[in-house]
Amino acid sequence: MKSPCSSVPDEFMNRRKGRQSCRPEPSQKGRAGVDQHLSGNMIAGLLRACMLFSGLPVVDITLVASFSRLVRVGRGEYLYRRGESGAGFYIVQEGAISLHRVSPSGREHTIRVFRPGQVLGEAALVMPGGYIADAKAVEDSLVILVAKNRFVKLLGRHPELGLRMLGSMSGHLRVLVGLIEDFQCKDVETRLANWFLRQCPTDGTSIRLRLPKGVLAGEMGTTIETLSRTFAKFRDAGWITVKAQEITVHSRAGLEGVLEKNLGG
Repeated sequence: MKSPCSSVPDEFMNRRKGRQSCRPEPSQKGRAGVDQHLSGNMIAGLLRACMLFSGLPVVDITLVASFSRLVRVGRGEYLYRRGESGAGFYIVQEGAISLHRVSPSGREHTIRVFRPGQVLGEAALVMPGGYIADAKAVEDSLVILVAKNRFVKLLGRHPELGLRMLGSMSGHLRVLVGLIEDFQCKDVETRLANWFLRQCPTDGTSIRLRLPKGVLAGEMGTTIETLSRTFAKFRDAGWITVKAQEITVHSRAGLEGVLEKNLGG
């Protein structure tokens, strides 16, 4: 399915070549850095490519660009922390951002990984408690930050934007419902089988892992070692083949058998 935002425009990519990423100040180590070198016109071009703003008059897109910023987030850096006052919402342009909660024991529990074209943090526009979880880059990333206060004012003139934001948040809810269903599967083997069945509707379907296995392991709520052992078990059973980052499902029946065995039919 096509991403709600297209790839970064060529003129933006050309501008990036040969220029170092904006680094956070020493006092902000481990946090995202704001890139202030790009013109409003370039940001407006990125916004026009996003479904959220499709059909919005050029003058309003230019206005949104005037209070938006590109933010570079290095791998392992935080975009925001749970409970922080919402500065705005973000649109991922490059890389991947993990939304997660940290348990009392210190373990990170991944809620969702956001990839290019996806929007996160929009709930902070209407919730007084700030951001509901931590957001951290799982690889070097680039996002657009759309400032909260001025965007809320714009919603008064364009209520259809509010409906689109509700649609985006509804999409997050569907993901969370799916996550709950996955965690009803007690073990990683069953979760992974369920994940393959959702991704591959027929035998012979191939999928490409766009991120390292460690990221998928986080989404599964397990370690990369356990995930690798489960991949190997499925491969040895002849249900899947793995070639570099491409995985092909050969036996949905075998994977369905895992669910029937572990979930009682």
